[in-house]
Amino acid sequence: MTDTARTHHDITTRDQYPMMGRDRDQYAIIGRDQYQGYGQDYSKSRQIAKAATAVTAGGSLLVLSSLTLVGTVIALIVATPLLVIFSPILVPALITVALLITGFLSSGGFGIAAITVFSWIYKYATGEHPKGSDKLDSARMKPGSKAQDMKDRAHYYGQQHTGGEHVNTDYRNTDRDRTRGTT
Repeated sequence: MTDTARTHHDITTRDQYPMMGRDRDQYAIIGRDQYQGYGQDYSKSRQIAKAATAVTAGGSLLVLSSLTLVGTVIALIVATPLLVIFSPILVPALITVALLITGFLSSGGFGIAAITVFSWIYKYATGEHPKGSDKLDSARMKPGSKAQDMKDRAHYYGQQHTGGEHVNTDYRNTDRDRTRGTT
């Protein structure tokens, strides 16, 4: 089976040599039987080169992986007695080191988070409107607007139950209206 992928070289040289290579079927000037031998030699040599490259690369990778495996086994054979002998010292030491590293990393992360929050609060307090400040403003306004809405509803329903129409909440005007009505 021949390789049908086009390379940059095939595309750029097609116009210079139109009767050679893969593009020979596009031109009917010369018969196809004249190029059959050339195409088979080209294809077979290409397949041999591909196979040789694959065997070389695969073989070298197989040798490297086997050397790595052998080295790991030898290191494990040498290190196992040492690990057994020093395990009462090494295990607590490793736990301590892991706890110290975890503590320092989390401390640094919390410090960075605190600095970021303080920076955001400073920008918000100075009026720079950092990212997300509009959400904070709308969340701050919601309880106040809900409280005002509940006050208005209570006032409206209170008027319905007492039978009065809109009661004027400006007490100065109601006192003046009462004194006008009596005279």
